[in-house]
Amino acid sequence: MGLPQRVFYHVHETAARWGCTVCDIAGWTTMGMLKIVTGIPPVLCGEERVAGLISVDPTDILPMFRRYGTGPQEARVLRIKQLGAPDWLYITAPEDGVLVSIGDMMILGQDVHNFEMTNDLFGRVAGGAGLDNGGDYDWAGMNVEITRRVFEEGLPKSQGEWIRELQDWFSLRSEDGSFPDEKTIRLRLAPVLKALKFKHPKR
Repeated sequence: MGLPQRVFYHVHETAARWGCTVCDIAGWTTMGMLKIVTGIPPVLCGEERVAGLISVDPTDILPMFRRYGTGPQEARVLRIKQLGAPDWLYITAPEDGVLVSIGDMMILGQDVHNFEMTNDLFGRVAGGAGLDNGGDYDWAGMNVEITRRVFEEGLPKSQGEWIRELQDWFSLRSEDGSFPDEKTIRLRLAPVLKALKFKHPKR
């Protein structure tokens, strides 16, 4: 049994995953296609105290989302929205709002997956279970994902962790959440582990 679906993806991580920029993500958020969230300490919005996970409007802190990464890493937010709430709240204390960092800007995991499905970002196959036209799993696509993972994130801590990640990768691209069994992925992964000198991986 694999780990649950990820809860958050940072905006920089999401941009790398989609091959776009944080500026693009800010634009899609502004158009209501995504929402950017972050966590804040307790603040007052009138008589209401708000803390924890909230939504932010990227147009309020737009310099942080410059296309070439030249903007500031932090900015002060003066209005926020609680998740599921219809209206924006204006922070009254502290009077200068709350400081947020681009490194703490995230997208909910379910929103990331829904966006990918809606826009068919990874060529999801309607046949289900990540199958290609020949009726087999998309092993070539898995190899691309392995390359991306090593290049962008480095090696995982263990072979078991990598297998669970790949099962999740297949599951997200299937119609019914299916994925290859652990033994099959292990056999496909073995040459990669050998080439990378990933000796004696933890189980």
